[in-house]
Amino acid sequence: MASPVATQAGKLLRALALRPRFLAVGSQAAQLTSRRWLNLQEYQSKKLMSDNGVRVQRFFVADTANEALEAAKRLNAKEIVLKAQILAGGRGKGVFNSGLKGGVHLTKDPNVVGQLAKQMIGYNLATKQTPKEGVKVNKVMVAEALDISRETYLAILMDRSCNGPVLVGSPQGGVDIEEVAASNPELIFKEQIDIFEGIKDSQAQRMAENLGFVGPLKSQAADQITKLYNLFLKIDATQVEVNPFGETPEGQVVCFDAKINFDDNAEFRQKDIFAMDDKSENEPIENEAAKYDLKYIGLDGNIACFVNGAGLAMATCDIIFLNGGKPANFLDLGGGVKEAQVYQAFKLLTADPKEGSGAAFFSLHLSKVFSLEIKQVEAILVNIFGGIVNCAIIANGITKACRELELKVPLVVRLEGTNVQEAQKILSNSGLPITSAVDLEDAAKKAVASVAKK
Repeated sequence: MASPVATQAGKLLRALALRPRFLAVGSQAAQLTSRRWLNLQEYQSKKLMSDNGVRVQRFFVADTANEALEAAKRLNAKEIVLKAQILAGGRGKGVFNSGLKGGVHLTKDPNVVGQLAKQMIGYNLATKQTPKEGVKVNKVMVAEALDISRETYLAILMDRSCNGPVLVGSPQGGVDIEEVAASNPELIFKEQIDIFEGIKDSQAQRMAENLGFVGPLKSQAADQITKLYNLFLKIDATQVEVNPFGETPEGQVVCFDAKINFDDNAEFRQKDIFAMDDKSENEPIENEAAKYDLKYIGLDGNIACFVNGAGLAMATCDIIFLNGGKPANFLDLGGGVKEAQVYQAFKLLTADPKEGSGAAFFSLHLSKVFSLEIKQVEAILVNIFGGIVNCAIIANGITKACRELELKVPLVVRLEGTNVQEAQKILSNSGLPITSAVDLEDAAKKAVASVAKK
């Protein structure tokens, strides 16, 4: 039976296929807060869309209450929506430490916008997806509030089974698409796009029709779908999800809310976009890890782990639980790891910037999905399957870190794969108190036992 943490993390991984942003899960072992690979605030995503011809609500961004007031006046809208800009979801039901309830407010009076902004900017907003103390709000978005007469769902994503991009749509929008897929699968429509030929007008028109747009709205929706696809390619996105993709009583098709996923491998040609990455809400340890191309998520436990790959991460998490332990840190060194990264990884794992306040779990594929605070770990388990990773490099990095950092916690190492025999010689000849394991089961038992002895 899978451990609670691994089960929850596994569910999140599967959910990422459709909803990669602002998810939250919890378990007996950990409170997990979702993070994206690239963190863009709502206003940044909407500006990207607007700059590329996609219709969104008119909006301004404000850093102060006075700016918010002036923005509300400039909008000259019948109704205004004021939104606190943080990365976590659940803003509407959040609470500020100023006493204000709700991070999203509707009003017809620009002066009220200024008054509300005073209670938002500079204060912490706590939601179900933030730490208990909340997250500081530095900006607010002042936008035109539009009525929605009908909501649909639209997404463009890379689908390996189709070897390219796919349009996914449903006439039922404004709700979780997973629920629609489960209860009414006939209402999910797909259009496979040839990435070399691009989206055809007939495909955009057919999707618009399947979404229930009729008359002039059908052509308008098809045009927006085409522009969204062009944006998808232009910014090297792996997914653009619009929910709701709706129509207004005035006869406009508008992208009311959008979630964008970016391909990290395209950072070299999307420098302007990646420069917008908002790291202000990250834990300091996460930003420190990123400096060395190390990523992590957080769990509540006392056994820190090196593991390469999400599947191996889940297996290691489960096996530790099954043997009576709890994982504290999971850190994936990646395929092109250098000895210096191994050294820095050990420094991060053994650091204790916030004594007794939490723990962290490191993983390449799950980085920025979860984040918790760090506490001192009581043992370290290294579990590397060396396919791309060279085990000898890992071994050299481990021995260097043990000597220079004077490691004081038990260290259990299980290596398998490329250059494993050379790696084992390096460890055995080091003269260091490193416990070797023959397989994952053996490694987990030894790690748990080392903690139990204390």
